[in-house]
Amino acid sequence: MPLRTEGYYMRPTVIIGLSDDSRCMQEEIFGPVVCVSVFESEGEAVDRANNTKYGLCASVWTSNVGVAHRVAHKLKVGTVWTNCWLVRDLDMPFGGMKESGVGREGTQESLQFFTQPKTICTKIV
Repeated sequence: MPLRTEGYYMRPTVIIGLSDDSRCMQEEIFGPVVCVSVFESEGEAVDRANNTKYGLCASVWTSNVGVAHRVAHKLKVGTVWTNCWLVRDLDMPFGGMKESGVGREGTQESLQFFTQPKTICTKIV
């Protein structure tokens, strides 16, 4: 396949050294961008991750399964990946918390959100 020369392309980018209140740390970036921060404790990491108005997804990277489960339950996001990223079965609900969307997409979770139930009663005469 030939290399495309038209359109827009952003190289994968790693950003370090930002304060928690910087725009990159506070907004959802839909692109090949990751912001990396150093933390001292599990609690600090959870607090800082939850300190934003968005909550679509998060990744937890650890060799300790207990830490992975504990942190995943404390994160205020719709999806948590552990030691992976963007692994998704379409039969599982997907959606964010806070200002990262309303409701869930996928499987039975989305039926109420994407449908409008109606009752029609008819008497045959």
